[in-house]
Amino acid sequence: MDTLQAIYQRRSIKGFDPNHKLTPEEEGKLLEAMIQAPTSFNIQHWRFVILRDPELREKIRKELGNDQAQMTDASLLILFTADMKAWQKAPERYWQNAPKEVADLLVGWMGPFHEGREWLQRDEAQRSIGMAMQTLMLGAKAMGYDSCPMIGFDIEKVAELIHLPADHVMGPMVAIGKKFKEPWPKPGQLPLSELVIENRF
Repeated sequence: MDTLQAIYQRRSIKGFDPNHKLTPEEEGKLLEAMIQAPTSFNIQHWRFVILRDPELREKIRKELGNDQAQMTDASLLILFTADMKAWQKAPERYWQNAPKEVADLLVGWMGPFHEGREWLQRDEAQRSIGMAMQTLMLGAKAMGYDSCPMIGFDIEKVAELIHLPADHVMGPMVAIGKKFKEPWPKPGQLPLSELVIENRF
């Protein structure tokens, strides 16, 4: 499947086959593809919490997740988080394969760009989460699987449940698996004329 096909065929699936499992090889391939997503300064501050424990998934679904069946029925359930302070944590490792002059330049910029701008640190973390999520969902579609991004859960209580570090931010979950039933028809896209602005509002 080419990229444009994956984009147009990707849908948010609510019904997954609960008996289907991804093979370890498929999961590894999908996760390796996901981390090809871009991040600012190549910081790679995503932290992907793979929710495997059936009891944990059931608890999130029934008590904290508005009884969304895909939380328990999907083959793979990933909770997206990001380390907002990753720019401080041995940043030279993000540029270890670059020429020294490039690495020194980018690592040197990283601190002044982020320092004292907590709003920006949070925004960058969420932007990176979004790009990784889309990469994951398109990768899954290209591999013949479907997905569903979800934010309909109690963020604070799930954060407590997974022991989310204080310097991390919570993002959505994505369920991946084998489609059990067809999605609803597409609800409709706004026309480009309403969405695209030339130069200025």
